[in-house]
Amino acid sequence: MQISSGDEASKCGDAMHTKIYAGTLFDSEKCELIKHRVISVSAKSGLILDVQPYSPGEVDASVDFSDARNIDLRSKTVLPGFVDCHVHFFLHPYSETSWEDQNTRESLVERTIRATVHARETLMAGYTAVRDLGTEGAGDADVLFRKCVSGPNPLIPGPRYFCANRAIVTTGSYGCPRNRLYPNRAGVEGKTGAEAADGVDECIKVVRRQVGAGADWIKLYADYRFRAEMTQVSPQTASESLDTFNTDELHAIVQTAHKLGVKVAAHTDGKSSWEGLISPDSSYQVDSVEHGHSVGESSFFRRSPDDYVARDTGIRQPTVWIPTLSVYYTLGKDTPMWKQAASTFTRAIKASDLNVKIACGGDTGTFAHGDNSLEMKLMVHLGADWKTVLRWGTLGGWECIRSMRWEGQKGKERLAKIHELREDARVVGDNEVPFGAVKQGFAADIIATDGDLTQDFERAVDKGSIVFVMKGGRVYKRDGQTP
Repeated sequence: MQISSGDEASKCGDAMHTKIYAGTLFDSEKCELIKHRVISVSAKSGLILDVQPYSPGEVDASVDFSDARNIDLRSKTVLPGFVDCHVHFFLHPYSETSWEDQNTRESLVERTIRATVHARETLMAGYTAVRDLGTEGAGDADVLFRKCVSGPNPLIPGPRYFCANRAIVTTGSYGCPRNRLYPNRAGVEGKTGAEAADGVDECIKVVRRQVGAGADWIKLYADYRFRAEMTQVSPQTASESLDTFNTDELHAIVQTAHKLGVKVAAHTDGKSSWEGLISPDSSYQVDSVEHGHSVGESSFFRRSPDDYVARDTGIRQPTVWIPTLSVYYTLGKDTPMWKQAASTFTRAIKASDLNVKIACGGDTGTFAHGDNSLEMKLMVHLGADWKTVLRWGTLGGWECIRSMRWEGQKGKERLAKIHELREDARVVGDNEVPFGAVKQGFAADIIATDGDLTQDFERAVDKGSIVFVMKGGRVYKRDGQTP
């Protein structure tokens, strides 16, 4: 299919284009609010054609807002759609049903139907893209689910969906769920929450299999509560996270995935495995680290900027940190884990030479889908600048979960041509289009809030304040109502 470049932008008046009149627009690149912008969107390609200033007086006199192609958001604040980099659509809150019971007592049919509800709730809350980091016992359901929420006419409403299939663990390290009668057996009646791999050959094989099955990402557990079954006799031993894979195994997983063009996310509490996972000198530097509440005084806060010359060359990208504050807060705001996570994040945002990028992801699913904005709320509550947090939750989210085809020098060259409007989902696919910014050539993933970001950030990003949702040029919510 051939897609024209400049020609399409010149046809903004025909029936295939929509115009959104924003009273205020958040620029996620410059982290600033801009007044009075009209956004032209192609209904065919789902791309933003241009963004221009408008005169309020002229709009009052000349624009017919009874025409569905003209969307009146002059009294609202318009933003790029939010991005949650760490969700689990096949889980629902542990306060409703424990993780173990979800794995052993809920059928795959039930869990999939729940996932469709979660997808809709997430989209209507203003989240137009997510990364699902593991089906947690639901097998390959995420790869198949992705088809249902993708394309111009998805089977169900939902965000752009990047998935990691089954998390990779070592034998004995993960709650599989545990077989209480036979503790040496993995799982219960064939149900396992992750996939075990031991040794270099097995690690290579499992990555190849998951990538071949269609995974957007590979997820590994770099550390975990390996001795969890000691709880009754030694609770401190049971709660301690230990490294799971050895360095050769980590190298095998990361290098195999990268050779196949797939990024790697690592679960870590941050005590011992953190250093190698984020170091550009490491053979197993991953693309994102999840959680990291116990980072402490590691080189996370101390590495010299000179060590990251590679950032400017486009050869090695800095690792993205997803703090997942929400899961710690939800599981108990009076617990040591929440206090440690909050302390780590507070120190991080004060560090002048922070060693990683940051993006937003709450481990959503352990708490209610649709409440994803809790992560941004907590970040601001802990002292982060709200404009920076919005960038982390929009453009920063895309920079994290986008494919490797957008990275390095080739990625820079691709971005430089974004104005040519060739990144059309009909050609490159839903998960290859750029998003996270209201900018010419980016996907029209656009939302609006009736809240005031400057005066009450928490209310403004809350799902109850999101009155407009568009994904890929298609309107899913307008005037607070679904069509």
